[in-house]
Amino acid sequence: MTAVRPGGRQDEWHGGRQQDPPTEAYQGESDGWGVYQPAEPVAAPVVEQPDYPAPEYPWLADQTLQLRAVTVPGQPADRAAQQGTRNEGRRAQGRVGMSSGTGRRRATGRSGPVARPKERKRVIAARLVGELFITAGLVMLLFVAYQLWWTNVQANAIADGTRNQLEQQFNHPTAPPPSPGQSAAPAPAFAPGKGFAIIHVPKIGLTDPIAEGTDTTKVLDHGLVGHYTGTSMPWDQSGNFAVAGHRTTHGQPFRKLAELSPGDKIVVETGTDYYTYEVQGGLPETSPTNVSVLQPIPKGSPFTQSGRYITMTTCTPEFSARGRLIVFGKMVDDRPRSQGEPPALTNP
Repeated sequence: MTAVRPGGRQDEWHGGRQQDPPTEAYQGESDGWGVYQPAEPVAAPVVEQPDYPAPEYPWLADQTLQLRAVTVPGQPADRAAQQGTRNEGRRAQGRVGMSSGTGRRRATGRSGPVARPKERKRVIAARLVGELFITAGLVMLLFVAYQLWWTNVQANAIADGTRNQLEQQFNHPTAPPPSPGQSAAPAPAFAPGKGFAIIHVPKIGLTDPIAEGTDTTKVLDHGLVGHYTGTSMPWDQSGNFAVAGHRTTHGQPFRKLAELSPGDKIVVETGTDYYTYEVQGGLPETSPTNVSVLQPIPKGSPFTQSGRYITMTTCTPEFSARGRLIVFGKMVDDRPRSQGEPPALTNP
């Protein structure tokens, strides 16, 4: 085997051994080949290593197996940098520790569930009581909203429907009106809850149907004004026409009844006549059991002899059934429908 030198020299090999050249050929000269001098290593491109975050548990030995970019001679520096970036991304997703000698990997970047301490029974009982109070408060608020708002919505709808039916019935009677000089036929008895008249009080803006009876569920809670069964009717020649109505909730037709004063007008409209009453007085508060105000000559009123009267009753004070507010009136006009509406309605 022959090795070529830079100067074109050759060394002959014989049997795997290099034949020593004559010593005189190398005496006093230097060929500059440098066979016996070690070759200088090729400098590899330097790749900046990223700053890794400090270990999560500095008191433990760092057993993390980190992947580092290795530069291969002849490989472009850009490609090595890309490889280092990918390795850094893998390490950012969560470190994986390796226990020496076991070959098992354990996650060191995640923490296990934390056990919550048990609460004392007193704390649990206090929380339960608080939740019960909150629930009771919400139920009470819903009940108040139902009483003050929703009952009025329902009652007003029923009262408006009853009033519309009565107006159509009054404007289109099925029986012919009586001729002049002829008395009208006696009015039939009305079934409980049956509407038969409309009451107008211009000062307080009241226009509400009147139904027979004062039953709470069948009449008053429907937003209707109830007639005390057994008392006189407006068309009777004498007596006391007594009515009742709610002051709060369920349509509250008599909500402003306390605003009436002597001289204010009350009109009761039927299928044949308009009956006009004038307020004469009243009682600010009396006992709910005081039925003497329903007599033909109501006690506590300014009346002392028979006549055609009206008595209006409602609860007082507002939002309470402790007592009764009373208003008394006396009939001052009886006008047939053929003559049109009375001045109390046309010029309130």
